[in-house]
Amino acid sequence: MVRNAGKLYFPIRACIESLLPIVDEMVVALGQGDDDDDTLAQIEAIGSDKIKIYHRIWDERLFTDGAIYREETNYALAQCTGDWCIYLQADEVIHEADLPEIKTACTRYMHDDQVEGLLFRYHHIYGDYQHEVRSHGWYAHEIRAVKNGIGVQSYKDAISFRINDRKMNVAEINARIFHYGWVRPPEVNTRKRNLQHDMYHGSDAVAYHTRDLYQYGPLGKIDVYKGSHPAVMKEWMSRFYWADQLDYSAIDKPLNRERYKHERLKYRFMSFVEKKFNGGKQLFAFKNWVVVRKAL
Repeated sequence: MVRNAGKLYFPIRACIESLLPIVDEMVVALGQGDDDDDTLAQIEAIGSDKIKIYHRIWDERLFTDGAIYREETNYALAQCTGDWCIYLQADEVIHEADLPEIKTACTRYMHDDQVEGLLFRYHHIYGDYQHEVRSHGWYAHEIRAVKNGIGVQSYKDAISFRINDRKMNVAEINARIFHYGWVRPPEVNTRKRNLQHDMYHGSDAVAYHTRDLYQYGPLGKIDVYKGSHPAVMKEWMSRFYWADQLDYSAIDKPLNRERYKHERLKYRFMSFVEKKFNGGKQLFAFKNWVVVRKAL
């Protein structure tokens, strides 16, 4: 589900193209955007007959706690006809190296009645394309593939899935989701955050809006991403132009902004303990699933 992808810097074309090689159909719930919304043109430029576009008008009564995201995700899910449904948000991309892993897992667990979904690993790329946040409090895994026709529904603000409000039974797989929602020009990130407040606070959203230019903080204090990016992101990544607006130091400076979660002392301490003594696995993390099959 998506609208206003271009003006809010969602790599919607790369998102769809990353999944197209292994799906029979690609369902897009396309919300009616602003007058200058070019999302439809971007999707049509892909030129695939696998893509099925459903035009939608978002219900403003659901602009509370992100319920509109859940509603539109559930609508898209209901249009799917396959055995498995693989879900990507508009800022999520799959690496081509992981497509065989996903296909193999779908085949392996198709008739395993204990498995209702597949759990993917996450890379939260941050600021530019050379850094990622691996911090306590940032989800390291999520459900991104579910079996169709078993009552699966989007959960809360479409972050995950449940069945009749119970946690799903999942199989871990080694496939990765590359999340680019924190790689935007600072001025666009400010605009996006204000619009996101609209989806969570409805008529009271203006009180949460800000004019302050988004600051990513000292990138030298977070992890460097050393792997490759999905090939479909190459053209999108070539547009990167805001390096001069980023702080590449590792120095905490006097802040005129709220510290982000991964910058706060409690989360930094927990992240240190997890990386140093727990193999990077998060301690006491909330898990919206039950693992019934470990990653092979």
